[in-house]
This record gives sequence, structure tokens and C-alpha cells, in this order.
Amino acid sequence: MITSVNNAKVKYVRRLQNDKRFRQKERAFVVEGTRWLQDVTASAGGPSLVFFTETWRCTANHDYILQQLSGEHQPVTDAVMAAMSDTETPQGALAVLPQTPLLLPPAPSLLLILDGISTPGNLGTMLRTAVAAGADGVILAPGSVDAYNPKTVRGSMGAHLRLPIHSLDWADIGRVVSGTAVWAAVVNEGVDYTAVPWTQPSALIIGSEAWGISKAGLTLATGRLTIPMAAHTESLNAAMAAGVILFEAARQRRGSSQ
Repeated sequence: MITSVNNAKVKYVRRLQNDKRFRQKERAFVVEGTRWLQDVTASAGGPSLVFFTETWRCTANHDYILQQLSGEHQPVTDAVMAAMSDTETPQGALAVLPQTPLLLPPAPSLLLILDGISTPGNLGTMLRTAVAAGADGVILAPGSVDAYNPKTVRGSMGAHLRLPIHSLDWADIGRVVSGTAVWAAVVNEGVDYTAVPWTQPSALIIGSEAWGISKAGLTLATGRLTIPMAAHTESLNAAMAAGVILFEAARQRRGSSQ
């Protein structure tokens, strides 16, 4: 059992939690909690390291979860788990996974492009929403927060295992969406989002709440859409706007398949 916060493996996890460049160099990230570990058991990739407290291991069927996980298993004290965790109240288990994003399909029918999204929690929510709405992938344009930020990972609820998530420059994004209708979500003067033919291959660009969509994003877009709102309402939270539009796309796509 690891009892010291100065243990090399503990320091490794803490650095992965706190250092984006180190995560990129190691091509690894940290997931926390029972739900994440359950999701990992059902995925193709496995962890390199699994840490858990005895309290967690002795609860419910957690021994069974451990038996399904590859990698090196390390029991730790509660104090060590608290030092490694990015949460105030750790559940008692975490793992180190490789950064191996799923491949985008060759002809995606619905993509979400995030332009300058800088809030990790917002990004996590949008990834989770994209999975629920049936998007084929999420592309992070320059200026967006790291998809493997601990708060993003926590908010995504396992999206990294179910959804292609890629950080690309605008030139590469243009190649991915070639031949696809690209819709930029703007506050005013766009077509009603419900009038967009989402049954056709489409990509949706959502910009940051502070700055909106960049010039490069607007240049790439083939159309602009707006969510009509009541008077005196300035705008929606970016994650909420993405959810509203993605589920309209899901509604249309579901109807066309019936």
C-alpha cells in the first residue's frame, strides 16, 4: 500500500492532474470515481495504473470492477487519495488512461466544433451533451481548453470513451468538414435553428460566451443560425446553446429515420 504523498507514482498522477503540457507529453490523463472505472471496463482501452482505497474496494461490487481492469493496481491510504484527487471529496478510486481518441468517421453526419471554449466545466458538459444527442464527433478549434483537463473529464461523464474528440487547427477542420454544411451559432441575424435541415451532413460551431466565434470560424461557416429568445435576454450559456441546437438536430434526424 502506498502511504506517502511523496511516492513517485503519486507525484506522477498529481502532475498529470495539474500540468497540461505533461499530459500531452505523456499522452495520458486521469479519471476519477466508480462510474468512470465502470465505463473503462466496457471500453477497448485499459488503464496503465489504478489507485484505490481499502474503503472503496470493500464497498459493493468494487472488487469485481478491479478484476476487469488492466494495468498496475495500487492500494493507497485515504490521505494519499486526497492528495492525488482533483475533487474535494474523492470517491476513493482513480486511474491513469492513455490519450487515444476515437477516430472520426470518414463521412460524419453531425459534428460539433468548439471555438475558443475556455471553461473546463462547460466543455465537459458539451462533450456529454454531444454523446447524448448522437453527434459523430467534437472538434476543438484553437483557443479551446484541453479536453483532458480534470474538470472537463469529470463533467464529460465518460464521453472520451464514446466520442471522437480532436484538437485541430482551422486548416485541418476545413478539410474534415469539406462538403458539409457548417453552421455558426450567433446571437442575432441568423436563421432560426429549427429551420436548419439537420438531416443533411452538418457541423455546428459554438463560440465562447465572451468573444463569440472567431473570424476563422465565421469564414469557414456556410450559414449562420440563431436561437430566438424572449426580449431583454442577451444570450444563453454556451453549453446550453449547444444542447438546444444539438437536440433539435437529433429530433430531426430521428424523425427522418422513422
